Amino acid sequence: MRIDIVTGLPKLLESPFEESILKRGQEKGKIGIVVHDLRDYAHDKHKTIDDTPYGGGSGMVLKPEPIFECVEHLSRERVYDEIIFLSPEGEKFNQRLANDLSLKSNLLLICGHYKGVDERVRESLVTMEISIGDYVLTGGELAAAVLVDAIVRLVPGVLNDSESALSDSFQDGLLGWPEYTRPPEFRGKKVPDVLLSGDHSEIQAWREQQRLERTKTRRGDMLDADPS
Repeated sequence: MRIDIVTGLPKLLESPFEESILKRGQEKGKIGIVVHDLRDYAHDKHKTIDDTPYGGGSGMVLKPEPIFECVEHLSRERVYDEIIFLSPEGEKFNQRLANDLSLKSNLLLICGHYKGVDERVRESLVTMEISIGDYVLTGGELAAAVLVDAIVRLVPGVLNDSESALSDSFQDGLLGWPEYTRPPEFRGKKVPDVLLSGDHSEIQAWREQQRLERTKTRRGDMLDADPS
């Protein structure tokens, strides 16, 4: 899988992709993450990528020319399964969508900033808009990092344990079970006996019961949601 990201602030994305699982996935050759500086496609003296909105109002809007030039340049090199704009108006990101996108070969993410992008970008280039939640960020860069992290860990071979992603919270509509590790007792709190029993069927039954109870208590809305 390859993910290209178009942004006016590439330094915001340097650290997230150089650590932990995202770094290892790239080193293994399972994924490629390439960040493109939008200013490289602005040709005036000041490398301008934004301007004031027509009709007045506060804030700045990302100009169409550099975005079109960048996306068209990249699209000549490969076919993208989706060109995604990170937007508060987009489809709410969830595990189902992460699973779907992890099966794609090439994704292109466009990060908005300021007051967003010229509407002609959305009309002519974007195939999907995604929101990571009902709140406002300064720009789409951090949202893009969230998307990439959630998607990449599902790509086969990225995680060392192939079963890890399959047992994550939200994969089947339930939260995860409580996890414990050594020591068996810490400050008067003990690991549940069943986890020390060695009886794998009992352990699995306990875990499933804990998942259900935890979901009911903390995220009852998940049990009422449409499983599709």
